[in-house]
Amino acid sequence: MHQIRYFLAVCETLNFTRAAEACNVSQPSLTRAIKGLEDELGGPLFRRERNNTHLTGLGETTRPRSAPGASPSSTTSSSSSA
Repeated sequence: MHQIRYFLAVCETLNFTRAAEACNVSQPSLTRAIKGLEDELGGPLFRRERNNTHLTGLGETTRPRSAPGASPSSTTSSSSSA
């Protein structure tokens, strides 16, 4: 599940090098893991530009609602009753 941790780190930093440093892995290892996740999900999660990284629509959809900046009410679920 390193791919998810790496994905969240890139979401937070919007920088592959800083995300790799935060995860204590090399940048090529992080990039390979993200590429593997993109292959599994069927499309790019990030739009990589010269000095900018942005989430794509798929990346936005994949990013959990409980990520920093999300409203607390979006993390509740009404389907937990048994």
